This record gives sequence, structure tokens and C-alpha cells, in this order.
Amino acid sequence: MKLLIAGATGLVGSKMLAVIAEEGVQIDELIVAASERSVGKEIDFNGNLYKVVSMQNALDSKPDVVLFSAGGEASKEWAPKFAKNGSYVIDNSSAWRMEDNVPLVVPEVNAEEITSETKIIANPNCSTIQLVVALKPLQHIYGIKRLVISTYQSVTGSGMAGISQMEDERGMKDPLTKAYPHRIDKNVIPHGGSFLPNDYTTEEMKLVNETRKILSNPNIAITATVVRVPVTGGHSESVNIEFEREYDINEAKKLIGMMPGIVVLDFPMANLYPMPSMVENRNQVFVGRIRRDESIENGLNMWIVADNLRKGAATNAVQILQYLVRKKLI
Repeated sequence: MKLLIAGATGLVGSKMLAVIAEEGVQIDELIVAASERSVGKEIDFNGNLYKVVSMQNALDSKPDVVLFSAGGEASKEWAPKFAKNGSYVIDNSSAWRMEDNVPLVVPEVNAEEITSETKIIANPNCSTIQLVVALKPLQHIYGIKRLVISTYQSVTGSGMAGISQMEDERGMKDPLTKAYPHRIDKNVIPHGGSFLPNDYTTEEMKLVNETRKILSNPNIAITATVVRVPVTGGHSESVNIEFEREYDINEAKKLIGMMPGIVVLDFPMANLYPMPSMVENRNQVFVGRIRRDESIENGLNMWIVADNLRKGAATNAVQILQYLVRKKLI
């Protein structure tokens, strides 16, 4: 397999390489590409140095698979060119997620949507990925009528700019670059993405639209509030679910725990529940605080945490790659 990592010098690109090494994915040839300003830099992978090449040079090499994490504009320009060349493109940007002919894939949830004809595959938003893994078994058994989601998102979701701003503020320095319109250290900002005419943000509407698409249920009522918090390690979500049918709380916990890729950590009396500090660099989705919502009929609350650079981006993309290999599509 000839594999290209596009955007290899970024946070997610480097995590992709780390996950590939950990998972022992068999690669015959590795190509790393990035923007023009990074061409010629060297990247270490498994003890070997690889020179960063331009996107055009990467295209000319005709890779079998492209893990694309170079941003939406670059993806819109280059993904169709790679697809036309016969490459499978697994894209981490928002460029293709809501296109009707592009599957939006979380392997534990809807990998079957990938076929030999699927040349561009969209990786969902980080917050959506961890959400739908936990929702899938509950949707299947009880049906989901409504979701109320509040996220508590790590600064790593804003790349190096977000990390740098927080660290500069924490060190009492003026940030060289600002990812946020306000101070993030010792603060929380109810603002992720850009505001839309309906006063929701782009990040909030991604949760709404992507969840409906992945679960193949356009009728779920969903509302979301995205909040940036001064932590690294992962995104957290408080999720309130209203089911269409009656449910048993113990059965619901069991269903969540049986879902591949999930770790249930739900021992509140012992102060055990998921937190970003404990999920960093782990590939699973962690779920806790699972309890009945006593204010409505058929309501459930739960708390979901995952490393947004891992399962929320790099790990999910590599799992899609592994699915392509298992199904002998490459």
C-alpha cells in the first residue's frame, strides 16, 4: 500500500502517523505532504526520515490512500484530483461531510456505507464522532427523539494556535497568535466556529447535521451549545437524550458498554467518571454519569469524553483505512 499523509506537519497529521505506527498498519511506501512553506522539512516515522513534498508531487505519485488533514480549502482543491487518479481520500476537514454522495463515517457506527466506488470518505467533526459512538446502540433499541448537547472542548481543537494562546496567557505573556476573541486561560468561551444567522455557531450546527446524517435519522430534534475550555487532552460532552420508547437504565448502561470502542467509567460514589486528563492519547470513547433524567419521560443523561486529536480525528481516519484493507478495497 502506498499511503499519503497530506498535512503531515500539523497536529492531526502527526497523530495520524503515531496511530499508524501503534496499530502496525502495513505500508509499502509512505509519502508526506504539506503546504509549500513546509516542503523540504523532514518527518521521522518509525526511525526513518521522510521529506515533505508538495501536493502536486504527492498527486503525481498516485497513492492508494490519502489521509487528508490539510484544511477545507486544500481538500476542496485536491481531494477530487486524487479521487480521479484512483486514490481513496479520507478527509478530516468539513469540506465534504454534508455532500449527499460522500459517506460520513465512524467505523463502529456506519462503515458499511463505504463501497469500492467511494473515493472520497469524510471524517466527521471531533465532537460528533464521540457522540454517535455512544448513541448508536441506544438509537437502535429505543429510538432517539431529541438530543440536548453541551460540549466542553479542549484548546487542542484549535490546533497549535489554541494551545499557544492558552500557554502564553498562563505564563503571563501576550499571545503571539490568538485563536479566540477572548482570554481562554482561567475562562470559558461559549463560542466555537463562526456565528450563523440563527445565532448558533458552525461547530454547533455540525453536531446537529452530522449526527442526523451518520445515524440516518433526519428527524431527531437536536440542539447544541459549544464551549471552549482551558484544558488539553480531549473534548467532553454533557448529553441529554429523550427516547421514543421506554427504557431500562441498567439495560441502557449494558448496551453502551457493549459498543466497540467504548469504555464505561461510571462509578460516581467512588468519584470515578471520565475526564480529559485521563483520556489523552487514548483511542477509545469514555462514557460515565449515566443516569435517568427524572424531569421527563424516557430521558437519559450521560457524560462523554474522548481525545479529540485521536478518536476525534486521527484514530477514526486510520480505522477507516483499516476497514478499506480488511474489505480488500485496496
